[in-house]
Amino acid sequence: MTQRINVAQQVPQAYHHFLAVEKLLHDSELPTTTLGLVKLRASQINGCGYCVDMHSRDLKKAGESDERLWSVAAWREATVYTPAERAALALAEEATRLADGTGVPDAVWEEAAQHYSEKQLGLLIVGLAMINAWNRIGVTARLTPGA
Repeated sequence: MTQRINVAQQVPQAYHHFLAVEKLLHDSELPTTTLGLVKLRASQINGCGYCVDMHSRDLKKAGESDERLWSVAAWREATVYTPAERAALALAEEATRLADGTGVPDAVWEEAAQHYSEKQLGLLIVGLAMINAWNRIGVTARLTPGA
């Protein structure tokens, strides 16, 4: 598969602003591991090979075990995630699959709210919006995994 376009080269201003939001997220009080796991899960759902590859590698470099990386797609059955991570993964799935249902169910939101502050929930929402946008860029532009 050949990359169609380099969005960063063609629209550098937008790319710069996307990166500024990513810096804000990574410098925030949201746990880095949580952010990485939800980015990985959303990328799997959206079929963005570039982002799946990147976030898997980033999590591995940060010390995540192979078992936790391999189990993200089956997080409901896996026993390697904390209750807070499970709540974030559930929120990630619902926020990513908006067209499949009726939005984010109250039960999913309430579970996440038991584990994260309102600020952290806001950061999770922004993080999920960003990864879904990145996935759409990656899939549409045909970004090459491992590049």
